[in-house]
Amino acid sequence: MNKKLTVAIYGAGARGSHYARCCQEFADEIEVVAIADLKAERVAELAEELHIPRENCFSSGEEMLEKDRLADVMFICTQDREHFKPAVAAMKKGYHLLLEKPVSPFAEEYGELLRVSRETNRQVIVCHVLRYTPFYQKIKEIIESGSIGDVVSIQAMESVLWWHQAHSYVRGNWRNSEETSPMILAKCCHDLDLLLWLSGKRCKQVASFGSLKVFKGENAPKESSEYCVDCKVKESCPYDAEKIYLYNERTGVMKGNCQWPCDVLTLEPTVETVRRAIEKGPYGRCVYRCDNNVVDHQVVILEMEDSSTADLTMSAFTAGSRSIDVMGTLGEIKGNLDENYIKVLPFGGKTVKYHAEDLLAGLSMEYDPYGHGGGDKRLIRDLINLLNGSGGTSSSLTSLERSLESHYVALAAEESRVCSGRPVEMEKFVAGFHSL
Repeated sequence: MNKKLTVAIYGAGARGSHYARCCQEFADEIEVVAIADLKAERVAELAEELHIPRENCFSSGEEMLEKDRLADVMFICTQDREHFKPAVAAMKKGYHLLLEKPVSPFAEEYGELLRVSRETNRQVIVCHVLRYTPFYQKIKEIIESGSIGDVVSIQAMESVLWWHQAHSYVRGNWRNSEETSPMILAKCCHDLDLLLWLSGKRCKQVASFGSLKVFKGENAPKESSEYCVDCKVKESCPYDAEKIYLYNERTGVMKGNCQWPCDVLTLEPTVETVRRAIEKGPYGRCVYRCDNNVVDHQVVILEMEDSSTADLTMSAFTAGSRSIDVMGTLGEIKGNLDENYIKVLPFGGKTVKYHAEDLLAGLSMEYDPYGHGGGDKRLIRDLINLLNGSGGTSSSLTSLERSLESHYVALAAEESRVCSGRPVEMEKFVAGFHSL
């Protein structure tokens, strides 16, 4: 029997705590034994829940890394610009890594991460969780079966959801690229990774268009206020904080949601604590009066090395979910992630449909507030298999080497967008960072 893997959590925010709880699904094989976060109340709550001894609870990740290695693997779940330094330090301490995406907003750091991982012989798994969902794994299986022939075009839609945009990219942690990452990297490196992985092809050049069109001061209604609670036009505004965090059927605490996004506002979401958080806190601000600068819509076009193409549309102005259309020489695949359906349409043949019960058979979907279709738990499963040598290296494994291509493409797309859609050649773009 393989030994139980041990985990140290560096950053116990929403994602770090979620991965820690996902580990409980495999309690016989993996256990969280140490935790660090700047917020003492987060550490205390998770430590009590997971029975972590006091001596393994730390007020910062830096403090935890000063100790001798405490676990087999470290989960680094800090903000985008806070991944690189702890990742390097942790590998040198002997930790394998589960590294939250994006790896870094700075491409010049990618080569150093690869170098250190090879020198220390440490595994680095990037949290591109969508590769692990039954939905995208089934699409990959269909493509590799050859039933739709060679992939010529892929069209993907990243429907951010109107309230998710307001929460994360207007009011929240990823609102300003000067503090975090461009949105195409922070949000959509998932989607670009899927386009590359599903097609099995490398990107030759990329072009992109997009802007911050709506969520800016000039669009604020005349009688709007700095905070939603005082606003005279809140009744007609879908972005009203009370509507999102209190009353919304999916996100509101009054509807029983005590997980994400409400747990970002307050450690223990209740009607009272959420109300206090939005009265004068960042998540109660008018969406037209924040310090956000990231785009609210963007289109990315990829030309692959074999002249096939892929495109991604990211939009904040949606009520749906991710969808995809894969077009091949012999047929087509259409799918929607939230609805968990896939249709295969072979040319001249009979349509084959896969529904939710087929895709989710045997998969526990409890505690999946992020809409990742079970990918988070399967990521932990694959991590266990890799580090214990019981599952080999599956074709979906999101190693650092595999994951970085989507990061380069995202940064090239942002360069193209800023330069009014000028195409960026990937070979030259990547080479420019390696020559620094």
